Amino acid sequence: MREDNSMKKTPTVGEILQAKGVSRRGFLKYCATTASILALPPSMIPRIAEAVENARRPSVIWLSFQECTGCTESLTRSASPTVEGLIFDAISLDYHHTLQAAAGDQAEAARHAAMEENEGGYLVLVDGSIPLANPGYSTIAGISNVDMLKETVAGAAAVVAIGSCAAFGGIPGADPNPTGAVSVQDLVTDKPVMNVPGCPPIPMVMTAVLAHFLTFGTLPNLDKHGRPMAFFGTTIHDRCYRRPFYEQGKFAETFDDEGAKAGWCLYKLGCKGPITYNACATTKWNQATSFPIESGHGCLGCSEPNFWDMGGFYNALSEPTLDIQRAAGIAAAVGAGAGLAVGAVNQMKKKRAQSNHETVTVDDFKEEA
Repeated sequence: MREDNSMKKTPTVGEILQAKGVSRRGFLKYCATTASILALPPSMIPRIAEAVENARRPSVIWLSFQECTGCTESLTRSASPTVEGLIFDAISLDYHHTLQAAAGDQAEAARHAAMEENEGGYLVLVDGSIPLANPGYSTIAGISNVDMLKETVAGAAAVVAIGSCAAFGGIPGADPNPTGAVSVQDLVTDKPVMNVPGCPPIPMVMTAVLAHFLTFGTLPNLDKHGRPMAFFGTTIHDRCYRRPFYEQGKFAETFDDEGAKAGWCLYKLGCKGPITYNACATTKWNQATSFPIESGHGCLGCSEPNFWDMGGFYNALSEPTLDIQRAAGIAAAVGAGAGLAVGAVNQMKKKRAQSNHETVTVDDFKEEA
């Protein structure tokens, strides 16, 4: 009887949202948007709505290792309350090094309590890489990152690696990798692991993933790098509003030339959009206001493995060879341009990669002379 009363006192996500003033119409609009982003049919909208509004607050344990707190900043900073933000307010964030009020023994007691009370059903979110060269490089409450990770994920339902450091090793893992930094998936092999890379990652990805987990009890479909395909299924180049300039062979040569002022393609200034899979060009940032390319700076490729070691942020992926330049001249004569010629050279590789959801790498863009 006591357990039933306890369950009644625990509000559902729907009750929490209603108490915060979210209308039914606004909630259903969010569910419809989530279904669309996750490439789910309209028939799934009622199921998402029912699952989310009836779900009890899921327990979440957030571990921060070798990181800069940028991922936390990305997920918590907002100019105004949104439904997405309220969804995050509705989870039970039982442990977070930066946000929790408890410290020392009390903090660790909260982590262990969340693990014991929700065994088999809690989510573990991790940001930051894990050092293996010397566990003493990063410890929390005297516990090495390796030991804390293994202990915490033992009873978890799933693990989500937040940001490129946790997903791929990130900046700590860049050459020469002095700490021996590794990713979460390098160490956790007996639990479902999803990567949400980015430096930092996009907040909307996390809310959509949470909605999917509440609805289906599983993580969404992932690509070969463990990323949700709904958000990482196409390159930034595929959705970039500057792509027509690429196809016309119109490239900015410097950040202050006439091409840059006219909004031409930033490919020659090192933009990694053609090989970077992410949703920046569609979801954008700061309440869908803009994203780096729209602000005049090329993509750094931060959601790809080893992005820090891809040859420099301001070096072009490749330069047209003599044959490509000759082809570009012919294409320009009929109203196309250098970008079209370069695209034609790589078209077969790109189509194959998209059909198989394989990552297009820097090497794929380096043509033989």
